Amino acid sequence: MPRKRGGYKRRWATPLLVGGGLALLAAALQGTPAYAHGFGQRYDLPVPLWLYLIGAGAAVAMSFVVMGVFMRGSSISGAYPRFNLLRWPIARALTSPAALLPLRLASVALFLLVIAAGLAGGQEPTDNVAPTLVWVIWWVGMAYASALIGNVWAVINPWRIIFDWAETLFRLFSPGRGLSLNQSWPAGWGVWPGLLLFLAFAWAELVFVDSAMPAHIARMAIVYSVITWAGMAVYGKERWLRRGEAFSLAFGFLARFAPTEARNLDPSVCDACPADCQDVDMECVDCGRCFAKTPPSRRELNLRPFAVGLLRNEGVSVSAAAFVLLLLSTVTYDGLTATPLWVSVHDWLSGQLPNSTLIGTLGLAVFPTLFGGVYLVVAALMSWAGGGRVPVGAVARGFVYSLIPIALAYHLAHFLSYLLIQGQLIIPLASDPFGFGWDLLGTVDYRVNLAIINARTTWLLAVGAIVVGHIISVYLAHVIAHRVIKERRLARRSQYPMLALMVGYTMVSLWILAQPITESS
Repeated sequence: MPRKRGGYKRRWATPLLVGGGLALLAAALQGTPAYAHGFGQRYDLPVPLWLYLIGAGAAVAMSFVVMGVFMRGSSISGAYPRFNLLRWPIARALTSPAALLPLRLASVALFLLVIAAGLAGGQEPTDNVAPTLVWVIWWVGMAYASALIGNVWAVINPWRIIFDWAETLFRLFSPGRGLSLNQSWPAGWGVWPGLLLFLAFAWAELVFVDSAMPAHIARMAIVYSVITWAGMAVYGKERWLRRGEAFSLAFGFLARFAPTEARNLDPSVCDACPADCQDVDMECVDCGRCFAKTPPSRRELNLRPFAVGLLRNEGVSVSAAAFVLLLLSTVTYDGLTATPLWVSVHDWLSGQLPNSTLIGTLGLAVFPTLFGGVYLVVAALMSWAGGGRVPVGAVARGFVYSLIPIALAYHLAHFLSYLLIQGQLIIPLASDPFGFGWDLLGTVDYRVNLAIINARTTWLLAVGAIVVGHIISVYLAHVIAHRVIKERRLARRSQYPMLALMVGYTMVSLWILAQPITESS
């Protein structure tokens, strides 16, 4: 998530994959000072950086050894403990349509406020509520909510809510009809439309120089709204949300890590679902349409262990795998562009290309390609190490969800302090959302507390998050290997290339985190 040029937004400081990583690591081992890349103030480490890098890599490697010793193929299954919160009357009351209505009203109101403030309010980003609400509270905060709570976006998505309301109103005048043409989703499209929209969003966030300007935010929201509602009108709401709506896809992938799930126990409801929501085991999890249509006695809102949602037994399409890799690679690109290494590259490219926008666009095009190429090389090595029983493409698709905890770890590492500090701007902006000099709530004089979290705490949390995230990914890959390859010896052998990837990924990510924030000219 973002760090604006000129100091408004923070960039995701995340790692490059192992390709190119050895060169970066060599540079890191020679450096002496360490900086708080993710939070803007210098913090000299109590021990040399190379000790942190080696220690973190060793922790990830040791986790692989422990799993190899104590996890047996026969003990690995897709089952996991669940506790149904809907057993409690208070939980049923809190999840009823009447209880959720205030949340949905608030979501739509904030969405309309962003557009109104962006178009009619002052254009200084720090004086207008739109940039803080979109880039900090929504884009950064919703990732935390998705991973740590559940698929919140499915409940408060304003595009879905407004379309639902419009369709309900339409049916009052045209009973039995809806707003959607419900055209069949073209074969081979997968989630490519959603991926392309997310790529456009990433370009606006990471490359477009004026993406913090309130008017530009409002116009982008309007354009995206037109595309989204048009997609729902042509292909149906559920189809578009599952395959074309970029943020439902992105937050949905992150929510697979969360400790909650909405589960439908009535397979007959899924037969009429246009979203093809059931997995290989015929389970329907986190499909809002089926959950809403299922009788209360046949649905669950479960607590579950973290990360088990990433182990669902389902086919992963090429487009879904590409989306996850794009999500990770844009984070990687964002982090690297705030390091001295990128400044050197940018300065060299400035002599070859006419402007920074073209350079940034080129970088955003190249990075996902390199990222995906490295991952495919690792998948090929895994296929070979596993005896060649599983094709490279199947390996690449089957293991891609195991990378999601890494993205969450870097989000936590680099944006906790950002959310806690920059997020405080919403307090004065709530009183003066348009920048007109109002004081509606009496909070306009609030001053941001910069001491809410210090550099040392942020660094230690970052190191812990990155190491734990990689260990969880190693565990997930281990379980997937036993499910896909089955023979224990070959399954364990297949994990050596993935282990090398995880160790290198951990060390390079910490190197990037330790670099000073710089800006290309």
